[in-house]
Amino acid sequence: MFPIRDDNPQILIPYATIGIIAINVLAWVFVQGLGSNPLLAGSICQLGLIPGELLGTVSAGTQVQLGANTWCELGNGTSWPTVFTSMFMHGGWFHIIGNMWFLWIFGNNVEDAMGPVRFVIFYLLCGVAAAALQVGANPQSTVPMVGASGAIGGVMGAYVLLYPRVHVHLLIFLGFFVTTIAVPAVFMLGYWFLLQVIGGFGSVGGEGGVAFWAHVGGFAAGALLVMVFRKPELLHRHPYYGWNKRSPTTNWRRIDRR
Repeated sequence: MFPIRDDNPQILIPYATIGIIAINVLAWVFVQGLGSNPLLAGSICQLGLIPGELLGTVSAGTQVQLGANTWCELGNGTSWPTVFTSMFMHGGWFHIIGNMWFLWIFGNNVEDAMGPVRFVIFYLLCGVAAAALQVGANPQSTVPMVGASGAIGGVMGAYVLLYPRVHVHLLIFLGFFVTTIAVPAVFMLGYWFLLQVIGGFGSVGGEGGVAFWAHVGGFAAGALLVMVFRKPELLHRHPYYGWNKRSPTTNWRRIDRR
């Protein structure tokens, strides 16, 4: 399932969402060299979050292999800033495109509920919470963690509480058959969260791959923090806020592709 759009009207100009996307893209272009080495590998080593380095559970000078000819040397500097810098680094084209697409679809309406300044603070706090759970799940890991998906998970956690009945249009791949459907946000995002929890338990003790616990931590933090960061005066302007508002489309309908 891949979301292509939602039926949620945009009330405010999403300055913060656009700004966060722009920072990620600029980092991808100028810091990570559009995914080309040595800039990509260097950025992941220096700006990615490495749990063992952050907590000091690995000794300084430890060598970690990223690729065939790429190594990271740990413990050469202060690592706490990587909690934030890692949110703006990515591992490949599909990684950054997927993350920015999800942020655009769900971020603008969450920003509608908070305003730009609160949204930026909310986003960063969700990213910190995501990193904390991922680090806690494997504190001795030497694999760099990069990507905005933990913070975006927080945006999705906020979205499902703010607009649970709004329909999200999904692209569905069933082998060679491709179709589109529209489902309530509570189903799509709830299903996504369940997959992250299952993936998290399945990855216990493993190294590398997807940071499932970061997604879980970000989502849970977003669902909690939205209760503090939302502004009622903004939400009352939104036609599909909450459970008591009418649904903008009929449930579970298949979209006519023309």
